[in-house]
Amino acid sequence: MSVTAQHPLNPAAGQPSAPKSSLWKQSFLRLRKNKMAMLGLGVLIFIFLLCFIGPFFSPYSSGKVDAGLIKAPPSLKHWLGTDQLGRDILTRLMQAGRISLTVGLASMVLSVLIGSVLGILAGFYRGVVDQVIMRVADVLMTIPELPMLFIMGAVLSEWKVPSDYRLYIVMIMLSLVGWPGLARMVRSQILGLREREFIQAADALGLRDRRKLFYHLLPNTIPLLIVVATLRVGGAIIGESTLSYFGLGVVPPTASWGNMIDAANSLIDFQKRPWLWAPPGFAVFITVIAVNLLGDGLRDAMDPKMKSR
Repeated sequence: MSVTAQHPLNPAAGQPSAPKSSLWKQSFLRLRKNKMAMLGLGVLIFIFLLCFIGPFFSPYSSGKVDAGLIKAPPSLKHWLGTDQLGRDILTRLMQAGRISLTVGLASMVLSVLIGSVLGILAGFYRGVVDQVIMRVADVLMTIPELPMLFIMGAVLSEWKVPSDYRLYIVMIMLSLVGWPGLARMVRSQILGLREREFIQAADALGLRDRRKLFYHLLPNTIPLLIVVATLRVGGAIIGESTLSYFGLGVVPPTASWGNMIDAANSLIDFQKRPWLWAPPGFAVFITVIAVNLLGDGLRDAMDPKMKSR
């Protein structure tokens, strides 16, 4: 006796029922099963809490200079020792983390906004718009990122830009070198999506381009944007740390992980006082590793076909 397979129907509407779980829920469930991605997420949450809340509980958050404790080794009073001005390194590390993480997140947001908007415009309108945007992206991608950042940082130093403003300029610098790759990826997705049936239906209904771009095409690129944005944070943190290490990014008295590592420029400090430079170096290392673990997990969860073997 054969049984004919039938699609489940919605009793109220007499239509096939909706899938039991949405794409986002399925992606979240896949992400939860990825132990390395969840480890990265846990480490990032801990780092954010430590950097943004920890200084409020430190008795050394004022950054008071203590000439009697210059470059003191770790102790029960100062868990990670003190720096060249007698300030508590653990407190400075947390305060510097605020700057480095803020620079990474802000530059990521800016690069994603620029790259996604330009990529959508290039893929949707094609023609002259596509040629102009992609040629600008090609020119920027042919220039090595670090030398370009060094040149821009050197210009800021030559112009003697105040440290309070350099932080925002560094964010813009990192976002300007980060958008071309994302724009190309978004463009390639839009070129395929614009030929799909739902865009043809939108054309038939006479919808405006703005509605088609931001209500129909952009939501379909969100998984890609999430993955790229996550991975971009790690690159931005490394970029800021590198610039600050060479004195071209965030400069004292504003602390960042990069300019804290600058203590390693002295051979004696590098060999005999590792507490001056090892904590910020380890903070950069563990943060970038955690970001990459989470980004790889998001990539695998959003698109199982891309799962690394």
